Amino acid sequence: MNIKSDSRRVKKGDIFVALDGIKSNGDCYIQNAIESGASKIVCKNGKYSVDTINVSDPKKYLTKYLEDNYNPYLNKMTMIGITGTNGKTTTAYLTYELLNSMGYKCAYLGTLGFFLDKKQDDLPNTSPDTCTLYELFMDAYNKGYKYIIVEVSSQGLSYNRFDGLKFDYAIFTNLTEDHLDYHKTMQAYAKAKQKLFKYLKEDGVGIINIDDEYHKYFKTKNTVTYGFNKSDYQVVDYSLSINHTDIKIKVKDKIYEYKYPLIGKYNIYNIVAMLSLLDNLGFNLDSINITKLKTPNGRMDKIKYKDNTIIIDYAHTADAMDNIYKTVKPLSTGKIITVFGCTGSREREKRPVMMNLALSNSDYVIVTSDDLHEETFDEIVKDMLNGIKSDKYKLISDRGEAIEEAFKMLDSNDMLLILGKGHEEFIIVGNEKIPFNDKKKVKEILKREKVTE
Repeated sequence: MNIKSDSRRVKKGDIFVALDGIKSNGDCYIQNAIESGASKIVCKNGKYSVDTINVSDPKKYLTKYLEDNYNPYLNKMTMIGITGTNGKTTTAYLTYELLNSMGYKCAYLGTLGFFLDKKQDDLPNTSPDTCTLYELFMDAYNKGYKYIIVEVSSQGLSYNRFDGLKFDYAIFTNLTEDHLDYHKTMQAYAKAKQKLFKYLKEDGVGIINIDDEYHKYFKTKNTVTYGFNKSDYQVVDYSLSINHTDIKIKVKDKIYEYKYPLIGKYNIYNIVAMLSLLDNLGFNLDSINITKLKTPNGRMDKIKYKDNTIIIDYAHTADAMDNIYKTVKPLSTGKIITVFGCTGSREREKRPVMMNLALSNSDYVIVTSDDLHEETFDEIVKDMLNGIKSDKYKLISDRGEAIEEAFKMLDSNDMLLILGKGHEEFIIVGNEKIPFNDKKKVKEILKREKVTE
């Protein structure tokens, strides 16, 4: 790639395009780009010490440049985009995992990072800037990858980071309350995600969850549906256990049966979305084996501790937490202890809702820090406890200490749910990233106590 919109990524000989940013203007970074070796500057106004092109719309210039120079190559790959509030990461990662296990080279880009045959890079956002997206996609193309599956966030779509790209398939999982501090209304949130489906190729296919109340926002001229309600890929029966799930789906009057190691009704949606995609890609549903699928890191991670079960999950919305409880409560024979916190500088109104969910579904709750951002733990907790009458909770701001305390409460056949951070490696406090990972903390405790999973 020889064109960049992030001055920090500029190398000698690159073209730097100065875009209007969210918090600052790209013009402020032109000199930095030149010092890093930029050979050409594209901006609205001004002349600089290197070749300079003035254009009325630098973003439009960038999009056309990328389309003209790289889409002829990217169009040779099968581009799959997936959007929705919950399920994006699991559905995308499972598809990546399964295609590669079948011998088909598939890349993955999203919340977990950028993966080819293994993880290549962490990403600053679920959806990076446009130039970075193209750069990573071209890396996959040059290494012979035939498929790429991409988590597409509503904010990435709002910031036009996917402009110029064309998708063969677009998947919609669901829409629940999240990011309303940015989008304000559910309708605006839905319309932001709807944009992915406008990036479909002329013969592109939309795959949508028919059970979600917002599914009509995502219908296109080539739409297939999945869900428990009448649909092209309809779940007609299922059974759940602590170790695996069995499902039956109906496709064109034929019943297909599958068994896989993921648990929870919400994961049925993720599995059927993947199967719907694979069928449309031309794979034979009879020959697909999903018995050895593994959940992505931090998504319903199960760890045994004596005869107790520890579950680590990224659930950080009320809907995601509700799905976790609906999954584990019928399978629990002992106490349920929950460790979680709410994110700072985000949607204050959902904090007491999440606290009520935890209290009503747990025997005991330990409230701890999630990403604080610009707030304090005490400020967040004040919102969480608004209107709460129960006393079945304890406040421990240090997340590591909170997990330690929860372990002390475990007796026999209990469940410990550690929610909100999942795979993440940091707790964000202001502008600082403090290293911490829930699973690593659990492993540390197991190692200290000489317990084998």
